[in-house]
Amino acid sequence: MIMGGPMGGDSHHAQKSQVREAHDVSLREVLDVEAMEDAPSSNLDGPSDLGQGLSHNDALVITALLTNYEVGCIFIDSRSSADILFGEAYDQMQLGDISLEKANTTLYGFAGEVAHPRGMISLPLTMGVGVTRKTCMLKFLVVDVPSAYNVILGRPTLNAFQAVISTYHMKIKFPTPDGVGEVQGDPLESRKCYVEAVREGQKRTSDEAHKGVPPSKKGKDTCAEEAPGGTGAPPKSNPPRNY
Repeated sequence: MIMGGPMGGDSHHAQKSQVREAHDVSLREVLDVEAMEDAPSSNLDGPSDLGQGLSHNDALVITALLTNYEVGCIFIDSRSSADILFGEAYDQMQLGDISLEKANTTLYGFAGEVAHPRGMISLPLTMGVGVTRKTCMLKFLVVDVPSAYNVILGRPTLNAFQAVISTYHMKIKFPTPDGVGEVQGDPLESRKCYVEAVREGQKRTSDEAHKGVPPSKKGKDTCAEEAPGGTGAPPKSNPPRNY
């Protein structure tokens, strides 16, 4: 995946201004979840005032329940062929390496970076609220590379939930036996993660330049191989970091 470019502004000041803009808009409750029309299907058609007053090209970043933890900074990436749980977040969840299965797969990022997972683990992920809450059992690759995100949810999760996503609406919808479930993206969190990801990328490039290492050799947020779906799980606390 690509981090950088003019999307968030060409300067650190411009990027911070975009974060403030998203915060101001959210305080005015422009992004009201109730504004989206209820529909019998999980299609994202029909009028919506979602995003009015905020021109954006933000990534879809959500909060969801992973095992018993409410985890923020979850990036939805339909280009990723694996679901990724980053090592720092995994360690904060205190699940222990004893829970990990061996993972033989290798992950390749956009620029050809290679990452070897620490292991693989099956965990329940819950999205939605109330009667339209839905839980699927998913296989996550635990990866020890720097990331602004706690988790990347790729095609395995989207397919397991039969989810429809819209970055324009900043929303995910999925069918449940009791109606359409949905999760609202968080534009403020998305922009904070974006700024952090760009900062990490710049720092890594600078460090590698000093060491004489070609910039594309070390890993970042990656795309990969592997994962399925099923059901189970409740709610509870809050460890992995939120930005």
